[in-house]
Amino acid sequence: MHYDQSWMGYGIVGGLEAGAISVLAGLLLFGLFHWLGRRHDWSYGPQIGWSFLLATVLTASGDLWDLFYFNYARLQSLQLLKAKLAQVHDPDGIGTRVLCELLGVALGVYIGWVLCSRRRGDGRGSD
Repeated sequence: MHYDQSWMGYGIVGGLEAGAISVLAGLLLFGLFHWLGRRHDWSYGPQIGWSFLLATVLTASGDLWDLFYFNYARLQSLQLLKAKLAQVHDPDGIGTRVLCELLGVALGVYIGWVLCSRRRGDGRGSD
């Protein structure tokens, strides 16, 4: 799903901005799934997996789809290609933006995991 990217920069600047949004989404979603997991006695696996999946769908799926589409779709005419490229913010930096979004989601979930596991201190794993 695309979110409004008109305010974002181009190239690596736009990638870093998209990555920052993904870090925040991953961190917040891990906090949500960690809260749900504590209530339902989940291990960290489902918490990490669901938060990574949902953060990726929310922040990176539109750019991932565009990247896939432009590489594998049959664009029959130059006019269709121009029309599709006009709908994409910074088509030249789409690969950089996707990479930064995926790394941002992973970093956000990791930061959430570190904060929650450090704070928890319930003695799991020790006798």
